[in-house]
Amino acid sequence: MVKLKDTYPLYLNNKAAQPNTDLEVTDKFTNEVAFRTALATPDVIDEAIAGAVRAAEPMAKMASYERQDVLQHCVKRFRERYDELAYSLCVEAGKPINDAEGEVDRLIDTFKIAAEESVRNYGEVQPLDISARAKGYMGMWKRVPIGPCSFISPFNFPLNLAAHKIAPAIAIGCPFVMKPASKTPLGAIIMGEVLAETDLPEGAFSILPASRDGADLFTTDDRLKLLSFTGSPGVGWDLKAKAGKKPVILELGGNAAVVVDRDADLDHALERIIFGAFYQSGQSCIGVQRIIIHEDVYDEFRDMLIGKTKSLVSGDPKNRDTFIGPMISESEAKRLKGWIDGAVEAGATLLCGGERDGNMLQATLLENVDTSCDAYREEAFGPMALLSKFSDFGKALKEVNDSKFGLQAGVFTRDIHKVLDAWDELDVGGVVVNDVSSYRVDNMPYGGVKDSGLGREGIRFAMEDMSEIRNLVIRRESAG
Repeated sequence: MVKLKDTYPLYLNNKAAQPNTDLEVTDKFTNEVAFRTALATPDVIDEAIAGAVRAAEPMAKMASYERQDVLQHCVKRFRERYDELAYSLCVEAGKPINDAEGEVDRLIDTFKIAAEESVRNYGEVQPLDISARAKGYMGMWKRVPIGPCSFISPFNFPLNLAAHKIAPAIAIGCPFVMKPASKTPLGAIIMGEVLAETDLPEGAFSILPASRDGADLFTTDDRLKLLSFTGSPGVGWDLKAKAGKKPVILELGGNAAVVVDRDADLDHALERIIFGAFYQSGQSCIGVQRIIIHEDVYDEFRDMLIGKTKSLVSGDPKNRDTFIGPMISESEAKRLKGWIDGAVEAGATLLCGGERDGNMLQATLLENVDTSCDAYREEAFGPMALLSKFSDFGKALKEVNDSKFGLQAGVFTRDIHKVLDAWDELDVGGVVVNDVSSYRVDNMPYGGVKDSGLGREGIRFAMEDMSEIRNLVIRRESAG
């Protein structure tokens, strides 16, 4: 039986420190305090940044195989601590145990990919003699680490979304300071504990739970050369405005849509859409929020969705049968319940669900939602999905694009021409065919457009963001 500790430290310049136990973290199902962690004060954050600056040169000089050894050690230790990591997600995030184990699997995958990519930092030889004045010249370029990085990770994937910042930073050779979400800090702290077992240079990493009010240095300090933030759009764009000269990578929100064409395999689409809309209580930025169904199969598929949604088991996330666990807080459940009620008041039909008990909200389906409602326009980030019908595929694509967000979209069709049309026309970062918008493999380029963010994650692509091109020009002495 896994048992969590009563208190956990922060990690300052590679070492555990317990200056206080000021951060209370609750079990999201029972709402009781599960454990306490240290909370970083501004002076601790400043010390961590100074350590990262000192570590920049030794990190950059690490051999590729040395960085790979660190990442492979993490893979080994995460496997050994698999049950502990999964259980911690159940407690601090309220994530059903099956989903929690899936996230630990992805954590391991992410570090495995990073270990492989750490020895693949390639450059290019370039001919420069494009005209007579450049005869005898040649060029080469390589990528070098950008320097100390600042990472801010969200509550909904406390392990894997932190891993998508930490693992590429180690792979490319960047020291970092990380602020995990205050509601779910334990996954990142355990990663810090594992990293502390390695031979990374002092100052290579700091894992610092911190209050939002006390964490301005993560954004504003000029010693930090890149900010990578995953979280809500409002916070992300505000941080970008405060970040100064440093590059900013933003992975923000969405209200993703899937299109179900009349030739789709409805049984397959049903299983995937139910998963995409309601896994981990819909708290995913690429979770399915809008389901756009061809009119020829609308009634049949709507009834299939209602039946399956009603059958989902809600309750304690530690139970294997549970599919719908708690939302991250009662205030978030109240917010989404208000959006559902507002949509119904504006003329929508409640097909199932819609009831709330504390931070437990039933899986909810609505149809005929007015496009001006928050439930349609904003990011639900909870167990709610909206149904609409279409007759023309081109208009369905326009409906997908009728959003300020553009993260990912799903299209269920067997028509290759429609697949290519969707790829051409959907204003999103990724199009997933015959699966849901929430499908992600951890080596692919992942990110959005419009209000969904800037830049791409996925190890190789994050390494590019965390590095700069350094050019070399050589003139042969005989050039004349």
